[in-house]
Amino acid sequence: MAKEKKDNSAGKTLHVETKDHELEGTVVNTQGKEITLKLPSGYNVLVNQDDILSKKILGQAKNNGKIIAKKIPEKNGLPKICILQVGGTIASRVDYKTGAVKVDFEPSELLHMFPELGEIANFDATAIARVFSEDMRFAHYKKIALAIKKQAESKNPPKGIIVAHGTDTMHYTSAALAFMLENPPFPVILVGAQRSTDRGSSDTATNLISAAHFIAKTGYKGVGICMHETPDDTSCVILPPAKTRKMHSSRRDSFRAINATPIARVNPQTGEVTMISAPQKNQGEFAVKPKMEEKIGLLKSHPNLDWREIDFYRKNKYKGLVIEGTGMGHIPIGVEDKETQPNKKNLAALKKLTKSGCIVAMTTQCIFGEVSSHVYSTGVELQEAGIVSAKDMLTETAFIKLSWLLGNYKPKEARELFTQNLRGEINDRHQMNYFPPKDL
Repeated sequence: MAKEKKDNSAGKTLHVETKDHELEGTVVNTQGKEITLKLPSGYNVLVNQDDILSKKILGQAKNNGKIIAKKIPEKNGLPKICILQVGGTIASRVDYKTGAVKVDFEPSELLHMFPELGEIANFDATAIARVFSEDMRFAHYKKIALAIKKQAESKNPPKGIIVAHGTDTMHYTSAALAFMLENPPFPVILVGAQRSTDRGSSDTATNLISAAHFIAKTGYKGVGICMHETPDDTSCVILPPAKTRKMHSSRRDSFRAINATPIARVNPQTGEVTMISAPQKNQGEFAVKPKMEEKIGLLKSHPNLDWREIDFYRKNKYKGLVIEGTGMGHIPIGVEDKETQPNKKNLAALKKLTKSGCIVAMTTQCIFGEVSSHVYSTGVELQEAGIVSAKDMLTETAFIKLSWLLGNYKPKEARELFTQNLRGEINDRHQMNYFPPKDL
């Protein structure tokens, strides 16, 4: 039996001509007669070798392999910025053997890939973790907060910090840091990317450069998110940490301020920073409260909701639950005919849950707008059952806030603080003009 030849073509760039197409791309792998090519657009295509009329090897993929990073010399007169790498697409490269994206960049490599950063500030970079954001736990938030505390209390503290982070749960982390860091002495800006850093179409450079300009040129003190404002590279926005949400799975401008406006706009080409809204002012000394209560649940209301879904949290002794209700903050508890009779058990389960000591808060699935407990009888009944209104808090922020409050305060105080605006997460007056752009 002939020994199978080892495929060494992965990572090579090819120009392939078939009877129907001319293609140029990087070989992901070869299986049988099929070659998987990754095109410059980032998409993969299968090419049957029987259909190939001509094939030319152009070379090895440019970013296939590690960058040899050397220490970047510091420039006098420039501020110091610290990059804390957590992971995600911004710290990822394409694995040309599988076509998948994996977390595989050293912090120093990011700086060498974008030398323009050296004209804005002097940088230190360190890795806290190498995880995709969907895999993060509350313990990661604590690690980030303590790393920031260490930088703030060092002999030579930075002008600000960039947290390189995955985009899927970046808005959870920004809310967590906003609550954990009381009166931060400098800006802490989370930066992500929608396409891996080694791709020509990556948005990493624009986001990093914009965040660096914002830190270097403003006196902002607090947490924020820096991401694309539009699909092109003309501007980025600094977004409020507890009022921002990822609104699209793949667009560069997927992050939007909800029921709020951006803090600032940055032109990555010129470095110009334009302040849009006034952030909350720090009052008091810098402190870090990194504790989070683990037994916090998140339940999405839906038609045909079963009472046992609610009772799960009582049986398992959860200390807090955020319910993402419909409309103005409703779940099915009304009984109008024989078909709605099961809804009685939902209300009974809720009452048992709140009596057990679990703090139950209500948000809305509508993204924009707010919870109102006085418009419909459903809202009134839920309030009488002990449900706390989250007002116009985002569900993700409410989940993080409740966990943080129960981690640092007694239940009675946590319940009272939940309805108060601590980090810009609640609008004192709701404005009707906040609504998603037509193109999103």
